[in-house]
Amino acid sequence: MREFAKRLKELRKEKELSIFELSKEVDISVGAICYWENGKSDIKSDQILILADFFKVTADYLLGRTDIY
Repeated sequence: MREFAKRLKELRKEKELSIFELSKEVDISVGAICYWENGKSDIKSDQILILADFFKVTADYLLGRTDIY
């Protein structure tokens, strides 16, 4: 899950969003996003899809399975 944490943080910073702002946009708690970005918690599949849709990338990209958005 380290690749997921890295990509989530990169995508958030590319959009110039704070963790709080992202939390509001996707309706996911600040704590969950912090844990994911720090690799301290696993993410559920439905939440991966929410983030992938928000960032307009594939779930495979977020999970580090491909380098193609």
